Amino acid sequence: MYMEGAAFAILIICVFLILRLYIVVKTGSKLKPGSKGPIAVLVVAGSGGHTTEILRLMESLSAAYTPRHYVIANTDQMSEEKICSFESSTHSDSGSQFTISRIPRSREVHQSWSSSVGSTLNALQYSLPLVFRLRPDIVLCNGPGTCIPLCVAGLLLGILGMKKVLIVYVESICRVHTLSLTGKILYPISDYFFVQWSSMLDKYPKSVFLGRIV
Repeated sequence: MYMEGAAFAILIICVFLILRLYIVVKTGSKLKPGSKGPIAVLVVAGSGGHTTEILRLMESLSAAYTPRHYVIANTDQMSEEKICSFESSTHSDSGSQFTISRIPRSREVHQSWSSSVGSTLNALQYSLPLVFRLRPDIVLCNGPGTCIPLCVAGLLLGILGMKKVLIVYVESICRVHTLSLTGKILYPISDYFFVQWSSMLDKYPKSVFLGRIV
């Protein structure tokens, strides 16, 4: 009897969480960023090309997107310098603020898929307290695996009813016909999903095509 009661309770909790997830994802696109003042944005910067692309995208955002919280992998040796250089040249006179945080990488290059499950869970335990502390309005990312635990943490804020965090994903310009692995994972839960080739629209109808973004 005890086991049956426990199973029923777990079932109820799972149903509740699924309903909350559905509500959070479905109502997210109705929210308009910036309608209530400054927009706190969490920007996920990958190494190499990912960082270059996300900073090009950041150039088109106004000073209303502040504070800007950049998150990079703890093994990334180049992105921090690029971010600081970008901020000093772009927002030096605006008085806006930015921070840089590091979390473990979800998956290293050539890392096996089986071991990446454990490393992603490890990254998640760092992402949860970071996102819960920063409470961003938007998580902006463009493909690095590091963004997955951060987006999950942002989604959890909404599921728990603490704050709706918009997940904005921009697929890389090199993805012409199919999504990247990160894109496939985040496509169902993102609030805004941008692609840079019209050929993607038929296959991924939820996506938004605005031409070349970065």
